[in-house]
Amino acid sequence: MRPRSSFLVGLLLAWSLLVHAEPARAGDKAPKARQRPNILFLMSDDHANAAIGAYGSWLAPVLKTPNLDRLAKQGVRFTTCLVTNSICTPSRAAILTGQYSHRNGVYTLQDPLDPKRQHVAALLQRAGYQTAIVGKWHLHTDPTGFDYWNILPGQGRYKDPILRAKGSKKEIHTGYSSDVIATLTIEWLKKRDRDRPFFAMCHFKAPHRPWDPAPRFEKLYENVKIPEPKTLLDDYKNRSRAAANATLKVGENNTVRDLGQAPPAGLDRDGLRRWAYQLYMKRYLACVAAVDENVGRLLDFLEQEGLLEDTIVVYTSDQGFFLGEHGYYDKRFMYEPSLKTPLIVRYPREIKGGTVNSAMVLNLDFAPTFLDYAGLKAPADMQGRSLRPLLQGNTPKDWRTSMYYRYWMHLADHGVPAHYGLRTERYSLIYYYGQPLGMRGAINRPTPPEWELFDLQKDPEQMNNVYHNPAHAETVRQLTAELQRRKKEAGDTR
Repeated sequence: MRPRSSFLVGLLLAWSLLVHAEPARAGDKAPKARQRPNILFLMSDDHANAAIGAYGSWLAPVLKTPNLDRLAKQGVRFTTCLVTNSICTPSRAAILTGQYSHRNGVYTLQDPLDPKRQHVAALLQRAGYQTAIVGKWHLHTDPTGFDYWNILPGQGRYKDPILRAKGSKKEIHTGYSSDVIATLTIEWLKKRDRDRPFFAMCHFKAPHRPWDPAPRFEKLYENVKIPEPKTLLDDYKNRSRAAANATLKVGENNTVRDLGQAPPAGLDRDGLRRWAYQLYMKRYLACVAAVDENVGRLLDFLEQEGLLEDTIVVYTSDQGFFLGEHGYYDKRFMYEPSLKTPLIVRYPREIKGGTVNSAMVLNLDFAPTFLDYAGLKAPADMQGRSLRPLLQGNTPKDWRTSMYYRYWMHLADHGVPAHYGLRTERYSLIYYYGQPLGMRGAINRPTPPEWELFDLQKDPEQMNNVYHNPAHAETVRQLTAELQRRKKEAGDTR
């Protein structure tokens, strides 16, 4: 071979090695511009899409969420981010493991996450990332895969929260939980190794029930009339018995602790619901205000540290929440307000600010996405897909157009029966199978099986169950077959 040819081949080989080089490992001193991105994962508890101004719900005219709206303007807002099991502990396990409940073993609020189970933080830690989690953990065992953790015991409390740090005893922190959690996250970030990327999970308790606002926000909505959702006075006609019998109805099932006062005498059902809705929403939205303020604190800190451009910032919730739709509060049901969760992502190196994406994404997709940005291949047993193409503005031709959902806690707490179902781009098919199946915390009392089918195109509020309508017989047949296919594909055999 001629010397010039050899030189060119060598040059090309060197370039190839540079482009395809392995990601930096712990201790590497790679230039900052070539470093893998930091990841700041911000998650609240029970924060519905409708309670963020950028999502443009009926609440938008009165909402005060400037920092979350700012994040959406600088990043991408997903409108169809769905959870696979709308309850706290299982959702958190799904986010970490990228697996359905029947795969990761966390079906209910009582199930612990096996400390030996592989998950995204452990994989990133192994690859050289500094890892931390602060705030709500709620998975019953001590966290693994984190260099630093400081977590609430169980659900935690709003005022003067108790947290326990890795290697330490429980400690009372003076202040409001959202402030304390953000402060502890910032303190850890200040102490980080500046030559290595970080993966930090900041998990707020708010706005979980019982909705105790920070003192500075207690009167934020005092003189505001909160707009009502269209379905606040739902009477559950032409719906399942499951919908009618559930005990998560605003007013009827709220406590004095929830609302801060007892209802006036003489109110009928609708009057009670409307009265309670105003108190419920003012307390809930005031809790959201502290989350929003602390999201702003964290964004400001990243900017001050020169980290904002090289950090993927994610905001989400562990699931959706009913804000009076169908006259409900809480979650669990496979109805849209509970199934959907907010997802906003900022990373200016790849994401065009102010964009909106309607592709169907799942909380199972978070872990593969973070691994992708770290230059790591997701393990074969993760059931989600990396969102990176979507974040870059490209939707793969084979991207999902349907998903499988399952809630296992039969009749627990709010009397919602166990069910599973299929969500497509147009339809929602739900099967209440009526069996407790021996799940922890479930009530051992079978209920009659029922089906619901909603045409989300014609009936976005899900008020009209068309499952038994002969005109939809072929649709029912096709969707039932797709449901069984998705169930089998997910590996759910129960």
